[in-house]
Amino acid sequence: MPKHFLNTYDYSRPEIQALLDDARRLKESPYTKDLEGKTIALIFFNNSLRTRTSFDVGARQLGGHAVVLSPSSGMWALEFEPGVEMLGDAEEHVSEAARVLSRYVDMIGIRAFPKFQDWEQDRKDTILQAFAAYSEVPVVNMETITHPCQEMALAMTLQEHMGALDGKKFVLTWTYHPRPLNTAVANSALMIASKMGMDVTLLVPTEEYVLDERYMSIADGYANENGRSLSVTTDIEEAYTGANVVYAKSWGALPYFGRWEEEKPIRDRFRHFIVDSQKMAMTDGALVSHCLPMRRNVKITDEVFDSPACVAYDEAENRLHVQKAIMRSLVS
Repeated sequence: MPKHFLNTYDYSRPEIQALLDDARRLKESPYTKDLEGKTIALIFFNNSLRTRTSFDVGARQLGGHAVVLSPSSGMWALEFEPGVEMLGDAEEHVSEAARVLSRYVDMIGIRAFPKFQDWEQDRKDTILQAFAAYSEVPVVNMETITHPCQEMALAMTLQEHMGALDGKKFVLTWTYHPRPLNTAVANSALMIASKMGMDVTLLVPTEEYVLDERYMSIADGYANENGRSLSVTTDIEEAYTGANVVYAKSWGALPYFGRWEEEKPIRDRFRHFIVDSQKMAMTDGALVSHCLPMRRNVKITDEVFDSPACVAYDEAENRLHVQKAIMRSLVS
C-alpha cells in the first residue's frame, strides 16, 4: 500500500476493500495496541467536529496519542511556496515544520480547505502535497479538496446496509446552501461510488455545477473498469427514479470560483433541489445520507433526515472505524 493516505485513487479497489474489512473488525473489537507508544499530529487549518474527535478517539483506542495543532491556537503561520523570500506573515516554512514533526510523531494528519479565490491554485492541493513531500512519516488527508476518509465511511455504511454495491444506482445530488461550499465531499462521493461498482448519477441544477474534470475523469474510468455508468443530469425525476442511494451535498460552481456574487443568483434559483419525501418516493426505497454538518430543511427535510432511510449517523460513526483502519495500515 502507499506510504501516505492522501486520496483513495492512490489505492486499488482490493486495497480499499481490505481497509473496509479491517474497519469492520475494529468496529467489533475497538481496542488494540497497534499505536502503542505512537503519536499522530493532527493539524487543523480549518474547523472540525467529527474529524478532530474521531481521529483523537481512534488513536487512543489503538493505544496511541494525538496532538492537535492549529494556526489559530498558537502554531506558527507557515509558508508553502518553494524558494520564496519570507517577508510576509509566515514565520516558518513547511519544509522545516514537516521534518521537525517527523522527529516527534509517527503520523501527520492535515485538514486544509481551499481559499475559494482561484480554483487553478486550489486544485493543486498545495498544503497537503507539501506535507507529503517533506514529511518523513505517513501523512493522512483529513479533508482538503477531497475527503477520502469520508469516502471510506460512506462505502462502509452502504456495504453494511446493502451488501455488495455493484450495480446499485447512486445519486449524488447538489443541494442549496446560502454560501458556496468546498467540492471535496462531492468529488470523493463521486469517486468512491464509481470505484465500488455503482451506477452513478450526478444531479446538478445547471452544467456549471459539474465537478472538476480530474474527478469526473477518474470516476468515469472506474465506471468503465466495472462495466457501469456515470451520467450527469439536470432532471430531478430522471435522477431519483429507481435510485438505491441518494447522497446530498452542496458545492459552489467552479466557473464562478472567486466571483461568488455572480454565482449567488444562480444558486438561489434552485432551492427546490432539497431532498424531500416527494423526491424520495420516486426512488427504489433508497437510503439517504449526508456527510454532516447539514442545514436542516435547506439540504434535506426533517421528515427525510429523521426517517429510517437516513444512514448519516451510521456514516458519521464509521469515520472512527475506517480512520483507525487507515492509521493501523500506515504504521504496520
